Amino acid sequence: MASIVTEQSKAIARALSHARMSTYERAAGCQQGAVEAIELYTWNAQVSAALMHPLHVCEVTIRNAVSDVLFKKYGEHWPWSQGFEQSLPNPQKSYSPTRDLQSVRNRFQKTSEVIPELKFVFWQMMFTKRHDGRLWNPHIQHAFPNLPNQPIGKNRSMINTDLEHVRQLRNRVAHHEPLLQRTLSDDLDKIFQLIEFRCAETRRWVEQTQSATQLIQAPHRGSCQSIN
Repeated sequence: MASIVTEQSKAIARALSHARMSTYERAAGCQQGAVEAIELYTWNAQVSAALMHPLHVCEVTIRNAVSDVLFKKYGEHWPWSQGFEQSLPNPQKSYSPTRDLQSVRNRFQKTSEVIPELKFVFWQMMFTKRHDGRLWNPHIQHAFPNLPNQPIGKNRSMINTDLEHVRQLRNRVAHHEPLLQRTLSDDLDKIFQLIEFRCAETRRWVEQTQSATQLIQAPHRGSCQSIN
């Protein structure tokens, strides 16, 4: 397909910057400011927007599951539990769940206010081996009733790995980065699976209401309707 450059596509490319658009121009195999790159950028933006719904439900579902387990172990006010705080790692040169928790809880008075303010990585790091004895050995089946029939440590590790995958996707979406090198159908499957571990009905609802699948299945279709 021949590259087409219009005044509008050139203007859009200038507004978005050459550095940003060059990724899409290379992927589309077209010249600077070509319509094909703008269409690919449009697709990327639309898929990113569509992914926010399943990502949102996945994150909220996981953090609520973890919060339920923390409630069982440390009580309703678990963010202020010294026992819980002491169970967390506190590295000095990288992300610290301890410092994240301390910073957030100092600004709020209710557990329900703390939960949404903790970083995604905080919830992911709850699925490490250090928490098996306190949390996952006794409670993982309650928190995630639809897990595969395999050892608890293997299930916990699987959730951790999948959450890392989903977190990387979430960060790319949140920072408006290209998704062109990702296998988005696999990403979406991991999101659905994590939700289903907690609640199969919620997975069905998300699958029925999300719009990402259709866009992912047709990545070659641009929809910048005013470009011609």
